[in-house]
Amino acid sequence: MGAMSDTKQKEPITSRWDDQHAASLSEPELLLYRSNLLGSDLRITNFGGGNTSAKIAMTDPLSGAQVEVLWVKGSGGDLGSIKLDGFSTLYMDKLQALKARYRGLDQEDEMVGYLPHCTFNLNPRAASIDTPLHAYIDRKHVDHMHPDSVIAIAACKNSRALTEKIFEGELGWLPWQRPGYDLGLKLEKLSQEQPQLKGIILEGHGLFTWGDTAKSCYETTLAMIKRADEWLAANVRQPVFGGQVADALPAQERAALVARLMPLLRGKISQQEYKLGHFDDSDAVLEFVCSADLAPLAALGTSCPDHFLRTKIRPLVLDFDPAAPDFDRLVNGLDQALSDYRADYTAYYERCKRATSPKVRDANPIIYLIPGVGMLSFAKDKATARIAGEFYVNAINVMRGANGVDEYVGLPEQEAFDIEYWLLEEAKLQRMPKPKSLAGRIALVTGGAGGIGQAVARQLLQEGACVMLTDIDAEALEGASQDLVKVAGKDSVATVQANITSEDEVAAILAASCLRFGGVDLLVSNAGIASAAPLDETSLEVWKRNQDILVTGYFLVSRNTFQIMKQQKLGGSIVFVGSKNGLVASAGAAAYCTAKAAEIHLARCIALEGAEHGIRVNVVNPDAVIRGSRIWDGKWKEERAASNKIGADDVEEFYRKRSMLKKSVFPEDIAEAVYFFASEKSGKSTGNVLNVDAGNAAAFTR
Repeated sequence: MGAMSDTKQKEPITSRWDDQHAASLSEPELLLYRSNLLGSDLRITNFGGGNTSAKIAMTDPLSGAQVEVLWVKGSGGDLGSIKLDGFSTLYMDKLQALKARYRGLDQEDEMVGYLPHCTFNLNPRAASIDTPLHAYIDRKHVDHMHPDSVIAIAACKNSRALTEKIFEGELGWLPWQRPGYDLGLKLEKLSQEQPQLKGIILEGHGLFTWGDTAKSCYETTLAMIKRADEWLAANVRQPVFGGQVADALPAQERAALVARLMPLLRGKISQQEYKLGHFDDSDAVLEFVCSADLAPLAALGTSCPDHFLRTKIRPLVLDFDPAAPDFDRLVNGLDQALSDYRADYTAYYERCKRATSPKVRDANPIIYLIPGVGMLSFAKDKATARIAGEFYVNAINVMRGANGVDEYVGLPEQEAFDIEYWLLEEAKLQRMPKPKSLAGRIALVTGGAGGIGQAVARQLLQEGACVMLTDIDAEALEGASQDLVKVAGKDSVATVQANITSEDEVAAILAASCLRFGGVDLLVSNAGIASAAPLDETSLEVWKRNQDILVTGYFLVSRNTFQIMKQQKLGGSIVFVGSKNGLVASAGAAAYCTAKAAEIHLARCIALEGAEHGIRVNVVNPDAVIRGSRIWDGKWKEERAASNKIGADDVEEFYRKRSMLKKSVFPEDIAEAVYFFASEKSGKSTGNVLNVDAGNAAAFTR
């Protein structure tokens, strides 16, 4: 379940530069092309990590003269997906003039405040703190990457000597220093004094490479990474990580254990802010968590700033013996393990804080390592949790490489703190948009491939939730998934094809939600069918089918969801999509109406039991939602048309005219009502019924 297949990891990094395509590009477009090529391979740099730049002759919009402009990846961008508007543009002559303003290391942050004054052509993209590192290197094109192999060399105790040995004078070396203005000046000095250099290794951090053209810079970057890869592979000492001391559990057992564990763990760390989880049991992770050196290496923490900003300075290793797997013992030890970690993190903050440091942040771990099982990562959204896990895989690779040829060295604690609590990083956090109303929530939507199910899922996704979609129709479910991924991205949408009348398949749905996201907070029980027949023509088969899907199915999904919500201790919201027919009897539809009435009463029963756990249960009753409905595409439409003595094509207009408001009801209307009950907008409502039927006096609840 890792971010990158092990096969991809073992493939050599090769140039993908296309001369024919490149010949058609402008200089800024060549920078973009180079950046996308580099950023698309996580072996070269992490998501959101690394920087690229080019110094390009541009026409000054005021004077019309040709001026040199630094194009450099802007703050917060990702090289793999960046567009031209993701680059900052700055006048090089103004950046050179800034040197007169610099007064020393105590004024590092002050220099960042001058960068907006150097902006070319009113570009709104904020310049990153790495801008001086690119501006002053005496070359036209500069790459700054975070390949695992090079960071492994950078994180060795004898980093400088290894750099000289491996790269034979083609790469220089600088001791660790926090990115900033002074480091930019040191890079300038090195590039001018040693013009033969093709780049430098920054201790504990990463790789800088440069060139006179976009292509030469790109290919130099790849060549240096390839040399590091090959040298490490040829010189690694065995056994890796001190050798294996535990066997990994079989894949199915790992998944089953994690599916049970994640909601319990998530509940304990989400009391202040909802967290979403990610599970990784890739080969690299299993090699590490089954090794003799797991505990001591994990305690050293990560070296590269990009790693620990995503993962915290170190992970939490859970006490678990895969040779004698005891789930209850693992769970019983969680509270003490979390308490100890929080105390350790708080002590780290107190030891290292400065007078201007921001307040201590969430002290819970982000990365959890389980011997014989794998790695869990938790963050405020699914993408961030996944990416944090990817970054720790990078850290594992770095530790493997460094310890394989020398001795791995983590970043000094004070240096790590000064980056984690850097005021500029804090300012970046403060600029982030306010979380959406359902951020961090996990929703399960049954009947998810239908019109109402998709509309509900879309609404919840737009409000920040992750959605596990389930339906019995695999083909329709796949189509719904593809549409919803376009709304919120692949991290936030998952699907399970299942029959909710099967106890085992319902258990599998909930296990999948826990394994993919960490639990479940919102249930929208929406799976449905419809049937119509006079009572004396209603077969036992039709009666049972309505009861199985609309009553038993709703019971099974609700019961299993309720169990997980209780385990999480985070409350929750269950919404039944019922029907006007649950309140109003209809001739010729006894099986359907009775089942829908049972749904409403089931919801009320669950509301009574859920209240003490903060679990709210409410019902939305639609009526005549015809557009986008798979129910109305079938025999039900013909049956209702016959019952009302109208043509099948006249059904929607018939129901519109029948309503008090003379309006049609659409799936999006139901979705709005479901969102109301799912969100804190209805935080004090449970056991309620909301009709969305454009007005039907017979269905008035009071």
